[in-house]
Amino acid sequence: MKALIWTVLVFIAAVALALVLREHSGNVLIIAQPWRIELSLTLAVLLLLATFVILYVLLRVLAWISAGPERFRSWRSLRAQKRDHELLEGGWIKILEGRYTEAEKDLSKLLGRTRSGSRQVLAGLASARANHHLGEYSRRDDALALAKKSAVGNPRLGEATAIVAAEMCLDQNRPQEALELLKPLQDASSRYFHATKLLLRAHLQLHNHDRVYELTRVLARRGVIDNAEAAQLIETSAAARLRDGGAEGFKSIWGDLKSDERTLPDIALAAATIQTAQGHYEEASRIFEAALNVKPEPRLLSAYAQCPPELVARRLSKAEGWVKNHPNDPSLLSALGKLCLTGELWGQGERYLLRSMKLRSDMRIHALLGTLYDRLGRTDDAMKHWRLAAGVVGALPVLPANKALPAADTRGDPTLVEARQAGGRGFSDDYVVPMAASAADFVIDDDTEIPEPSVTRDQMPPAGTAGVAVVKADTSDFDEYFDSAPIPGVDLSQTSDRSRRGSGRD
Repeated sequence: MKALIWTVLVFIAAVALALVLREHSGNVLIIAQPWRIELSLTLAVLLLLATFVILYVLLRVLAWISAGPERFRSWRSLRAQKRDHELLEGGWIKILEGRYTEAEKDLSKLLGRTRSGSRQVLAGLASARANHHLGEYSRRDDALALAKKSAVGNPRLGEATAIVAAEMCLDQNRPQEALELLKPLQDASSRYFHATKLLLRAHLQLHNHDRVYELTRVLARRGVIDNAEAAQLIETSAAARLRDGGAEGFKSIWGDLKSDERTLPDIALAAATIQTAQGHYEEASRIFEAALNVKPEPRLLSAYAQCPPELVARRLSKAEGWVKNHPNDPSLLSALGKLCLTGELWGQGERYLLRSMKLRSDMRIHALLGTLYDRLGRTDDAMKHWRLAAGVVGALPVLPANKALPAADTRGDPTLVEARQAGGRGFSDDYVVPMAASAADFVIDDDTEIPEPSVTRDQMPPAGTAGVAVVKADTSDFDEYFDSAPIPGVDLSQTSDRSRRGSGRD
């Protein structure tokens, strides 16, 4: 548009000049001794214009020639800048693609060539990230040091370097170093959202639940994290704060929570546990009920069902109201059955537990049914459900009810040997003293004082029955049970000498 305006103006000026020259047909006389030049006015004007154009062109050519070295340097700078941009762009793209080895080669080449401080910082940070993914931590630290050095004097690049370094420290579970790097940005957490998220990660790793709670609130208010993630973090941190604060700090911590946060399962469970420990069962019931009105969570139901008998009526009434909305919830039915057992409502408790068992074969339900039938004197039904509970948990096999366990065969057990048969030297006919296998080679001399045994033969079950093993003191087979390692506190040479002496006397 600007060029068009200037073209129109030039045409207007040319037309006006032509009209003026047409009406003024004078001459121009130039006297330069010894010459005398006379020209028409039109020709003189045209010569002046031609002279101006020629001089302008000559001056521009001379300026272009004189600016040649500077122009060449600028061309070289532009070419180098283009090359740097291509290497930097290619390195970042390869990092995003996961080709870290190729990216590190391009970025190392860029670091060795570029003279721009900002590009050195960006290339150093990208190279550090590639080496971090490759596990080359020493090269990563060198790249970070170079980036930090190049970022001196540029606050924005310095902050970027600190954030990248802190993120890598957190990846290696070094939260304290990350906090030191992010310390300049902690006061500006409302603007640096990514740095605030890194601070949150660091305090999570350090289990600083107070700071986790505060930072989560800030990020949720700014919309940086979604509501589900914020609710999970608030639930975990607030529950930990309640447990750490105990009864002394309960009031202040509980007052900081919003009404919807108080119904989160972990928070409600921690708060109700504190109130129950203080004997405030009514307050604990209100906390449980507010959370269970939102969702019948199994852990809360299990804790809600554990109460003194005097509270069973109220809690049973509340739980029966929840069953109307959740008739097929096995955890809720199990909690009702447990409350009925506490209140000794055997028939009603049996119905709830059987309904829950039809929905889910749970170890706790079978155990509760076993306890219920045991209280009612139905031993066979109680044993049946206790065996089923063991089978569900996988701790014990379910065995037939009418088959006794066989007696254990302990004849080859080296841990006990018979010291002497009845009537042997040093023993009376009324005692059998078991001896540890480590003392099997010990031979009792005539002058050895024998300690008084604590178990009589009449109190011992007969040999060969389950739980008792009487083995003759034959030391010839002990090598197959024990290796040649020395036994602490036993002198093997003296023991062998005693054995030989005892064998000779016998």
